Amino acid sequence: MKDDDAHRLHPNGVNGTPTAGVMIQAQNTKENEARTRRSIRRVKKTNQDEFAEVLHPLRQSIIYLGFLLLMVVGYIRDFLDKLAASMGSGGKGSSSSSSSSAPIVSNEQDFYNRRLYMRIVDIFNRPICSAPGSWIDVMERRREGDPCSTHPEATGKTIRCLNLGSYNYLGFAANDEYCTPKVIEALKKCGPSTCSSSADSGYLDKHKEMEETVASFLGVESAFVYGMGFATNSNTIPILAGKNCLIISDEFNHKSIVDGVRLSGASVKVFKHNNMAHLEYILRHAIVEGHPRTHRPWKKILIIVEGIYSMEGEMAKLREIMALKKRYKAYLYLDEAHSIGALGKTGRGVCEQQGVNPKEVDVMMGTFTKSFGSCGGYIAGTKALVDHVRSSSPANFYATSMSPSSVQQIISSINVIAGKDGSTRGLQKLRNLRANSNYFRQELKARGFHVLGDEDSPVVPVMTYYASKIPAVSRLCLERNLAVVLVGFPATALILSRMRICLSAAHTLEELKLAVELIDEIGDKCMIKYNRGGKHIQMHKAILN
Repeated sequence: MKDDDAHRLHPNGVNGTPTAGVMIQAQNTKENEARTRRSIRRVKKTNQDEFAEVLHPLRQSIIYLGFLLLMVVGYIRDFLDKLAASMGSGGKGSSSSSSSSAPIVSNEQDFYNRRLYMRIVDIFNRPICSAPGSWIDVMERRREGDPCSTHPEATGKTIRCLNLGSYNYLGFAANDEYCTPKVIEALKKCGPSTCSSSADSGYLDKHKEMEETVASFLGVESAFVYGMGFATNSNTIPILAGKNCLIISDEFNHKSIVDGVRLSGASVKVFKHNNMAHLEYILRHAIVEGHPRTHRPWKKILIIVEGIYSMEGEMAKLREIMALKKRYKAYLYLDEAHSIGALGKTGRGVCEQQGVNPKEVDVMMGTFTKSFGSCGGYIAGTKALVDHVRSSSPANFYATSMSPSSVQQIISSINVIAGKDGSTRGLQKLRNLRANSNYFRQELKARGFHVLGDEDSPVVPVMTYYASKIPAVSRLCLERNLAVVLVGFPATALILSRMRICLSAAHTLEELKLAVELIDEIGDKCMIKYNRGGKHIQMHKAILN
């Protein structure tokens, strides 16, 4: 047999010895596979992976030690105050002083409020005195006396600030050329309040028009509207699930969902955030094992997720969740408080963003406070579902229905988004919001900040980690005329404090550039740049290439 024939018969060459060409090809193949695996790992990298990289044991220990020192100092001050009081020196004891009655506030909560929260109370609950547009007027406050017992008082002056904290995704919260005149007209015609619940005499023709407009915008049969976004979840979930039902909830779901689940009396399982493998594991075991005591099948299984998670800026993996829902015959409750009006080519939310038919989602929930410049929330879906909620929800019988002016704002803003005002302003607002969100997120990442969230999400959390850095960052931002929201425990985990920035279509590129430069300066001063070198930008470019 000739050598040439041997080469053809054996892929590795004569007697299995690799040829140079085959070796190079194999090496290139291995390199390509390795590159592909690295890209996959990068794409699938979660917030938890990034937290693990930044929060090494030493950093975690320092954060916990900071809290421990604050508590020790607080207990020492309490002891000294009690000692001074017992000696008759006029010192003040704790608020849970000697009394025959049980304290209305628990000792632990009272201690936390006085010795930890009150130290930084000036960075929270800042009053504003203007419409929450791209710029707002923040009332200046000063605090005198003991920082653990006195609240800041207004000085009568205001500070003009670039607004990076309000939920005003599409810019409808300020005066709008189309919406505002119609709202004023509704206020003159119908007054400021209905002074009645919907079930009595508080359901106007405008409320009916609003519900029809919302249902049509979402692409579902019907909708029922609440006057409060928080109550939309907390009042609806108990109607849909109860004893012998199982609710499977994402670990980062909003407090309104948590309260609704507790009120329902249903059993609850929590799955790791956006972890589809864990969700499927819980679903499979729930179906196989049934109720833990009786082992009977659950009456129903309800999965609850959010379109955009308000503290993470991440979208739900809706397509994968829908596949699991169908496979295991569960129901899906989708909270679109932050995604409706902000995501999708035409603002229809995370369903449009990810190509999911909204009619396949069993319960659609959303609010009007983020993208529509109004108040309240909705439950939407089939007519049978909405009729059941309307006839069972306490809000329909005991809460005053939404004010006519707020109703008109919802109708008008949806008409603008849908192009029914005869213009393309709605689509332009959506394009501006996407461009602003992506620009701001990438610019902060390039400067070394650890930024959470997905592309196109208007919620941009910037990690500070250290709770002790929250007041410093907030005060420095206010000094530079930036209005931002800082979030810490108990809204987040003890070691996951952050600055949550909300972008708006009303922001201009020049305003965002100014904000980036100021935050960059503050980041250097407070040492909160945990990804120096712009590694995330390099990674992003590598994936795109």
